[in-house]
Amino acid sequence: MRDIYHDELDAIGSLVISMARSVAVAMGRATSALLDANLQLAEEVLGADASVDALRNEIEDRCFQVIATQSPVATDLRVVISTIHLTADFERMGDLAHHVAKIARLRYPEHAVPDEVRDVLSQMGQVAQSLITKVAEVIDGRDVELAQAVEAEDDSMDALRRKLFTIVLSDHWQHGTEAAIDVTLLGRYYERYADHAVAVARHITFIVTGERAL
Repeated sequence: MRDIYHDELDAIGSLVISMARSVAVAMGRATSALLDANLQLAEEVLGADASVDALRNEIEDRCFQVIATQSPVATDLRVVISTIHLTADFERMGDLAHHVAKIARLRYPEHAVPDEVRDVLSQMGQVAQSLITKVAEVIDGRDVELAQAVEAEDDSMDALRRKLFTIVLSDHWQHGTEAAIDVTLLGRYYERYADHAVAVARHITFIVTGERAL
């Protein structure tokens, strides 16, 4: 029975990695759709969001089943409870990619991103991809040191968002209110995506150390 129990924990862990990869793909495609005015990619992101939600539901159900039937304690209990929490973060990351794709689709066939902010949003997309890649590695290896690197990289996303605001609020902005709102929302979506990546990394740190980050 204990072998079956640990096999189930391993299976849940594999599903979590799959969820991380799904939200990584979603944001990568959403960013490409945004920068390239690619309607097909935007539609793919919008259509795939339901599969991320389904993964969360499956993982949660399996975690509840483990709690109900196996009464996990110590590290195993931290794994199960933290997994329930971090899948909520992953689902939200999928939702944020969905929001980026919606703006790309809304403005199609025009580009939603004016030239002045294209480079900044491209960099935000790159940071988002770097963060989720690191997070997947943190989960797979329970790497606390790498989890700390995720938190440090989040500062880069915050700096890019501030740069975006500086451009939008500049007297040289000539793209009107609608574009300013789009760009402001996009900055918020990428920043929140990064924040959720940090939250996942903190959950893993708690699993390994039993200590919560402040």
